[in-house]
Amino acid sequence: MFKTYTLDPLFKDDKLGLFSYKKGGPQLNFVAMDFETASGKRYSACSLALTIVRNNQVADEFYTLINPQTPFFWRNVEIHGIHERDVADAPTFPEVWPHIRSFFTDNQLVVAHNATFDNSVLKNTLTHYDIVAPNYLTLDTLKTSRQFFPTLPNHKLNTLCDSLGIPLEHHHNAMDDALACANILLAEATTFGPDSLKPFVKTIAS
Repeated sequence: MFKTYTLDPLFKDDKLGLFSYKKGGPQLNFVAMDFETASGKRYSACSLALTIVRNNQVADEFYTLINPQTPFFWRNVEIHGIHERDVADAPTFPEVWPHIRSFFTDNQLVVAHNATFDNSVLKNTLTHYDIVAPNYLTLDTLKTSRQFFPTLPNHKLNTLCDSLGIPLEHHHNAMDDALACANILLAEATTFGPDSLKPFVKTIAS
């Protein structure tokens, strides 16, 4: 069952909604998001995964194929392995959105690796279907990893997972990528402290 969570601030004046407080220190609360697209069009979302983290633990996961109602480009298919036939009976994004809308609010943090891409896919897909885009908090683990691990040859998701010992079974599968992104942020919080993440939190405004 896909559950909905709200985030508890660490302190009354903590506006980020990034932490809850328990004995032993701050606990991270966030959602890791990953989209795959059918083509170079940012509104062509063909799969979406969310990994819900509450109090430093993966509490739930959500995955769906999406019918983008637009043609697939061979290069994208080659990357993620999703074909047009795979989404023929999948829900469209307007059918998916009511099930995930509650995760995108002013005080909830949505994390992604190369978040510029995933946030853009969300915004463009919502705009494509004339759905009002929400305000929410975001953090990019690509940017945090460049700060915290400057000596790596690159900061691709699979490179980070290899370096940090984080499992990544199927790169470019949205579910595996979202879970890996969540684990990267948890590893960074463990190593560098949760407060080190706060400067990377930005607001996505509609």
